[in-house]
Amino acid sequence: MKIDFDGIQAFVAIADLGSFVKAARELHITQTALTRRLQKLESYFNLRLLDRTTRQVELTSLGREFLPQARGIVQQMTSAVERLRDVALRGAGNITLACIPSMTSHVLPRVIERYSRRYPDNRIQIFDGTSNEVRNAVLNGQAELGIALAGDKHPDLQESAWLNDPLVFICQQRNPLGLRNKVSWSDLHGIEMVGVSRFAATRELTDYSLAERGLNLQTKYEVQHHAIALNLVAAGVGSAVLPSSTFVEGDRPGLRKIPLVDPTIKRKVVLLLPKRATMSPAAAAFVGMLKQFTIKA
Repeated sequence: MKIDFDGIQAFVAIADLGSFVKAARELHITQTALTRRLQKLESYFNLRLLDRTTRQVELTSLGREFLPQARGIVQQMTSAVERLRDVALRGAGNITLACIPSMTSHVLPRVIERYSRRYPDNRIQIFDGTSNEVRNAVLNGQAELGIALAGDKHPDLQESAWLNDPLVFICQQRNPLGLRNKVSWSDLHGIEMVGVSRFAATRELTDYSLAERGLNLQTKYEVQHHAIALNLVAAGVGSAVLPSSTFVEGDRPGLRKIPLVDPTIKRKVVLLLPKRATMSPAAAAFVGMLKQFTIKA
């Protein structure tokens, strides 16, 4: 059964205000439109809800019986619409985000901290995984939004560039290269290095880019995650080449982050959204804050 909300709203306004003129003004419609709405509702019920004369409007017995329920319908609908509008205006709601782990070390916490101050009631759920796992999470509906490295385009994903994340040299200040303002890849020859796994996207990008230029990076230690590499460097075990986003200078006393040049290699971080889905207001507000973030090498 299709509920004629316009007709019910018109009936309640007329009944409460006792006048077609006042009801039409309240609903911001013409008296003719108001009359048609009421007539349509009465036609649907095949009964009269109001008796009107040139001087007054009176409820029929059926109209009096129906009025409390009609008021409830109008109030519930009005409240629901106002709540929905409030959600849209305030960016209220929950977000499910899939993200590569390296973005969770500094970048994402800084954005989330700012977001939570503006939207304190919103809830964020984060799944971390490889770029392929992030893509699958967005495709399968497990996550509304994904943060991953640029890769093969998928027809059902909307992929937009977000950050260019340069690879940098992380070392202790007492390292022979620790006082430089920049370091070339050839300067790393003979330096004891901590490398991330050959299956990690950062390692693949590094090896591919260097192979194109006939360069090679020798590592003495190999770990699975960027955070472990940072821990080893902080403990005095070698140096590392890592994405700039994984380390903010000053977080670990005695460590330096130095730009790598000749060549400068940047990994491209992208935002992923389902192509055929509309972003929630909460996610749209979060994406807006993400796009304001920049990385300094």
